Amino acid sequence: MVSEITRRSRSLRSGMTNAEQALWLRLKGRQLLGFKVRRQLPIGPYIADFCIPAAHLIIESDGGQHTAEADARRTIYLESQGWRVLRFWNNDTLSNIDGVLAEITRALKP
Repeated sequence: MVSEITRRSRSLRSGMTNAEQALWLRLKGRQLLGFKVRRQLPIGPYIADFCIPAAHLIIESDGGQHTAEADARRTIYLESQGWRVLRFWNNDTLSNIDGVLAEITRALKP
C-alpha cells in the first residue's frame, strides 16, 4: 500500500513549476561532483523539491506560495534531521540558472 505522502510526491513530479522543470532539466541524468540528485523526495512530513541524499543536501525552489513562517518551520525540522537546506526563488532560478547551479556545486564541496 502506497502512503499518502508518496502519492503526493509522485503527483508533484508531474506538476512541477517552470523553475523546478528548468532546474531538473539541468540536473537529471547528471551527477554533481559524483552525487546523484533526486526530485520530490518525501522526508518526514515534507517533500523536498530536490535532494542529494549522500550529501544530506536539500534544494528548494520557492515561489509566491511560500511563507517565511512555514519555510522556517520546514527548515528547522529538516536541519534537525541532519539535512542542509538551500533555497532559491523561482525567478532567480529562471533568470540565473547557472548561478543557482554554481551555488549548489559550492555547497557540495568539502
